[in-house]
Amino acid sequence: MAICDLNELNGLLAAEARLMGLDLGSKTIGIAVSDVSRTIATARTTLRRTKLSRDIETLRALIADEGIGGIVVGLPVNMDGSEGPRAQSARDTAARLAEALALPVTFWDERWSTVAAERAMLDADLSRRKRARKVDQVAAAYILQGALDRLRGP
Repeated sequence: MAICDLNELNGLLAAEARLMGLDLGSKTIGIAVSDVSRTIATARTTLRRTKLSRDIETLRALIADEGIGGIVVGLPVNMDGSEGPRAQSARDTAARLAEALALPVTFWDERWSTVAAERAMLDADLSRRKRARKVDQVAAAYILQGALDRLRGP
C-alpha cells in the first residue's frame, strides 16, 4: 500500500478493521489500537526500537492479532507548522511500513501528543516511573484518537 490522506484511509478500510496509531521515537515506538467501530483509541504497548526489519516483524504480528487495516503515524511538525528532520524521518519510516506491511498509512499532527499524554498521566496520579514507561503508548493513543475523531466528523 501507500501513504494516503485521512479521508482516503477511511475508504480503504474494511468494515470492522481496526486502526493502529504509532508514536515514532528515536528509541521507542508507542503503539495504540482502535476498537472495531473506530471510535476509541487504547494505548497498547511500547516497542523498544531495534533494526527496522525486526520492528516491522513485531508490528506485523500485532497487526495480525488485532485485525489492523491501516496505520496512523504521528508526524512531529514544528510549532510553526514547518517540517524538520524528525518529520522527514517519520515520513521515511512510514513509507517503509506501508510497503512492508501492505497497509495504508496516514499522518496525524503530533505536536501536543506527548504533552497531553504527560498531563493525563499526571492527572491519573501515575508515578514518574510508570509515566516514563507509558508515555509513548499514551501519546500514540492521543494521536490515534485525534484521527478517529476527525474521521467521525464534527
